[in-house]
Amino acid sequence: MAPLRIIFMGTAEFSCPSLEQLAGTPGFQVVAVVTQPDRPKGRDLKLQASAIKLLAEKLQLPVLQPARAREEGFINTLRDLRPDLMVVVAYGQILPQAMLDLPAHGCLNVHASLLPKYRGAAPIQWAVANGEAETGVAIMKMDAGLDTGAVLAEAVTPIGPEDDSPGLHQRLAVLGADLLVKTIPDWVAGKVQPQPQPATGSTYAAKIKKEDGQIDWNRPAAEIGRRLRGFLPWPGAFTFLTVEGKPQLLKIWRLEVMKYSGTPGEVLSAGADGITIGCGEGAVRVLELQREGGRRQTAEQFLAGSVLRPGMKLG
Repeated sequence: MAPLRIIFMGTAEFSCPSLEQLAGTPGFQVVAVVTQPDRPKGRDLKLQASAIKLLAEKLQLPVLQPARAREEGFINTLRDLRPDLMVVVAYGQILPQAMLDLPAHGCLNVHASLLPKYRGAAPIQWAVANGEAETGVAIMKMDAGLDTGAVLAEAVTPIGPEDDSPGLHQRLAVLGADLLVKTIPDWVAGKVQPQPQPATGSTYAAKIKKEDGQIDWNRPAAEIGRRLRGFLPWPGAFTFLTVEGKPQLLKIWRLEVMKYSGTPGEVLSAGADGITIGCGEGAVRVLELQREGGRRQTAEQFLAGSVLRPGMKLG
């Protein structure tokens, strides 16, 4: 029996376990890997390849990098590859219906949420920030909508009180890859009946913006803690300390929720054990933080070179 010809489309780190598993599974043949063009990064704006391109080159798989995947010429290039199936994982472009219709078995997507909740670009971050008790991955048959296709399979994982986005990201990437390679054979054999997503209960996980990381001290302390864990590593959680009339950005790396009460944004205490700040409900004790342009420090290290003291306001 001829191997299943698969075109893989992905860009971000989340895609890598899925590509690696597909490439290493007997009966699957990855005939091309499609990823975003190299982008300038860093202070010198040097072109940098995507995580998927680097992995594809390591696996000696052919790589395609169209500027716009929806262009007719590129769709014809994919058609010439005679794919049986396309798999999309964190690729970063909306695909037209003409592309989704190319393979005999359609186009499958690995999405990092339990659909229809958290459709969109940042499901992992918002699930943590919003205090969800669980999340998971869904294998979806793609349609022209934004994460609206019928679901073939799902796997669930709890979100613990110490889970953050980077750790959950890696866990879901592996969970999604495992579920993908288990689902494909039954899907191709006609043993899976796609389940349309419910008409109600959908939510949207918008792309994270820098301003999402600015701490609103009027929020409850527990919510501030969740948002910090949800928005790591970027934009993280940050606030401002006014020094000599100028606002200085402070990035908060680690904190714990306290039961104290105090004026939101007010420094209640500052010592070797941390910096306690009032919130809309409760307080937080900051354990690690970083000045803009500086290095990450413990609260004790930070206070050794700072004018911050009880009674000052942050925000």
